[in-house]
Amino acid sequence: MKTRIENVTLLCCDLAQHIYTNSSLTFENDRIIAINEDVPYDICIDGKNGILMPGMVNTHTHLSMIPFRSLQDDLPDRLRRFLFPLEKEAMTQRLAVSAAKIGVAESLLSGVTTVMDMYYYSDALAQVYDSMGIRALVAQTIVNQNMCDAEDEREGFNIAKTFYEKWVNHPRIIPAFGPHGTTTLTKKTLIDLKAYTQKHNALVCMHVAEMDDEMAHFREHNTTPIEFLNSIHLLNSNFISVHTIHPTDHDIELLSQHNVGIAHCIGANIKAAKGIAPLKSFIEQGIRVGLGTDGPSSGNTLDLFVQMNLVAKCHKVHHHDRKLFPAKEIVQLATMGGASVLHLDHLIGSLEVGKKADLVLIETDSVNMYPNHDPYSLLVYSANASNVHSVWVDGIQKVNNKHLVDYDLKQLKDECDLESTLFNQKLHQINQTLNIT
Repeated sequence: MKTRIENVTLLCCDLAQHIYTNSSLTFENDRIIAINEDVPYDICIDGKNGILMPGMVNTHTHLSMIPFRSLQDDLPDRLRRFLFPLEKEAMTQRLAVSAAKIGVAESLLSGVTTVMDMYYYSDALAQVYDSMGIRALVAQTIVNQNMCDAEDEREGFNIAKTFYEKWVNHPRIIPAFGPHGTTTLTKKTLIDLKAYTQKHNALVCMHVAEMDDEMAHFREHNTTPIEFLNSIHLLNSNFISVHTIHPTDHDIELLSQHNVGIAHCIGANIKAAKGIAPLKSFIEQGIRVGLGTDGPSSGNTLDLFVQMNLVAKCHKVHHHDRKLFPAKEIVQLATMGGASVLHLDHLIGSLEVGKKADLVLIETDSVNMYPNHDPYSLLVYSANASNVHSVWVDGIQKVNNKHLVDYDLKQLKDECDLESTLFNQKLHQINQTLNIT
C-alpha cells in the first residue's frame, strides 16, 4: 500500500538538511519511497500546509515513572531519600506496565517515535512497546541494592542477560543494558558487564558525571567518573553517557576518542540544579549527541519540544551568545542526532528514500504557529505537543488528528489508577517518615 502525504513543508533533517515547501512524501508499507516526487499512490493525505518531519528520538527516559510525576519536585537528594525507597516498596510489574502505556501514549502524541527506555521489568515493558507499536530500545536497570525486581546487582545483571537473549533479534524492539551509575554498582559487576556487552555488541546506557556526590567520590580518588569508566574499558561506540553534566576537558577527549554517544537531558538537569552540560564542547569535538527527557519524575514531561526550547535558551544564555545553536541545529539533535546516538541513523532520524516511515505531521493552523516564516524556528520556539497532528511508526499510523489511533487515553489512565493502590499507600508512609506534607 502506497501512501502519499502532500501539501506539506518537508524538513528532511538529513546531512544536507534539505527542505521542500509545498511538497509531498510517499511511503510504501514501512519505507519511504519518494521525496518531493510524483509517483503512483493508493492513499493521499492532505497535510494542509503542515510541517512533515522525521519522528523524534528520545535518547533517555524512564517511561514507567509516570506515577512519580509532580511528587516532591523540590526535595533535596530526592533520588535516595524519596524515589529509590518508593520504587522498592511500591513499583510492581503491573504498575510499571500500566504506567509505561501512558508513557508511550504521551510520547507518540508529542511526536516521539523512538525511545531509549531504562527501567525495571524489562521483558514486560518490551512487550508493551511491541504491542503499542513504538520503536524502543529497552535497557534493564542494574543497581547494587535491593530494588523492585531484583535483590542486588548480580540478579539485575542476570535479568538483563536473559532479556537481551530473548529480544536480540526483534525488528523494532532493541534490548540493552542499563547499569544505573558509576557509584551505584561495584567495579566487578561493571567489568563483567563490559565483557558481556562487548562480546555481544550490545548497547549500554548509564548515568555519568551527573550527581554532586558522584563527583566528590571520584575526586577523593583523584580521578573522574569518565576516567574510571575508561580505566575498565567500558567506554566505546555502544556506550551512551546520560546527562554528563560535569566532564573535564580530558573527559571530553576520552568521550570523543571512544566515540561515545551523549544523551543530553537539559530539562531534568536544570530542574535539579545540577548544571548545564557542555553541549558546545561535545559538538566541537565531534561527539554524537541526542536529546532526552529523562523520566517523568525528573523532567516531568516526555515532550521533546520542551527540550529543544530549553536547549536553545539555556545554552545561549550560558555562553552569552545569541547566535549559538540555530534552530535548525537543535531540530537536528532531536532527530538525526538521537538516531545516531542509538545507532539507528541508517533507519530513522531523517526523511530519505529507503528509510523507515517514522513520520510526524505538525499542523500550522493553530494561532501559535502563525505565520510560518521559518519552520525550524517554529518547532523550537513556538510549537508544543498539542501541534502534533499525525504520527506514523513503520508506516502505521499511531496518531490521527491529535488522538491515539489504537488506544483510549482515559482507559489507559483508569488502568494505571487501578494499579496504584499500593503505590499511594507507600507514598503516604514515606511522606510521613520524611515529615513531608
